Amino acid sequence: MKKINALMVGFLFLITVAGALFAESAGSIQIKGSDTMVNLNQGLAEVYMSKNPKAFIAVTGGGSGTGIASLLGGTCDIAASSRKMKDKEIKQAEAAGIEPKECTIALDGLAVVVNPANPVSNLTIDQLADIFTGKITNWKDVGGVNSEIVILSREVNSGTHVYFKEHVLRKGNEKGPEEFSPGALLMSSSQAIADEVSGNANAVGYYGIGYVSKKQKSIAVAKDKNSPYVLPTIDNVLNGTYPITRPLFFYTSSKPKESAKSFISFVLSDEGQKIVMDTDFVPLKKLK
Repeated sequence: MKKINALMVGFLFLITVAGALFAESAGSIQIKGSDTMVNLNQGLAEVYMSKNPKAFIAVTGGGSGTGIASLLGGTCDIAASSRKMKDKEIKQAEAAGIEPKECTIALDGLAVVVNPANPVSNLTIDQLADIFTGKITNWKDVGGVNSEIVILSREVNSGTHVYFKEHVLRKGNEKGPEEFSPGALLMSSSQAIADEVSGNANAVGYYGIGYVSKKQKSIAVAKDKNSPYVLPTIDNVLNGTYPITRPLFFYTSSKPKESAKSFISFVLSDEGQKIVMDTDFVPLKKLK
């Protein structure tokens, strides 16, 4: 029995190795990282694989930091990130003999969302900063009802979390002291925030505009009290009027596999950028 088990283990090992070698030769691509970009990456991968039957693309999330760490560890071909690599990550890459290559593939607006029953519709960046740092704790202080604000945030490993902290809480000063309120509830995904806002009249959260549905209400945001309030729409992100806008990145090694290069070329093509638009993200240019 032990001999049979040993043979079976060896057989399964050979199948696993053979499968991995076949996937590699067929142009397999591992994409890991930003949860914000998961639906986008899956949509791009499905169309690409339909046009290239020998290709195989696996897409997983986990956060921008997770994707970058996977790239540095050699366990993915493309790191999807909703933020730029940090200096310490670039130094880690250099120490590992990796020269990361950055490619902007799309734009995204971060929507600030509340429950549709919440009467608050407009907020300035200053008000948002005060809400998410815990200085403002009641909706009545920003024109709403007399109820305690429930703050929802992505987890610290999320590029969305980092971007919102640096560009809203710290207003562009990435080394500023401002932090999320200790009472903020850290959610594992954008969808988790969307679900909580849908069922909680006092909640406020943020995520990419692609996750907004009729179950949440987007807040119109102004740079300051003298600026217009602007909703997070694709047009407003593309024309630069919505103040919480960011690029989305793919990171590869300096010498990516041909299969990864081919896929990125597809993403940047008009066909790929149309998928970006159809997935409720913003293409890099106006499409015909």
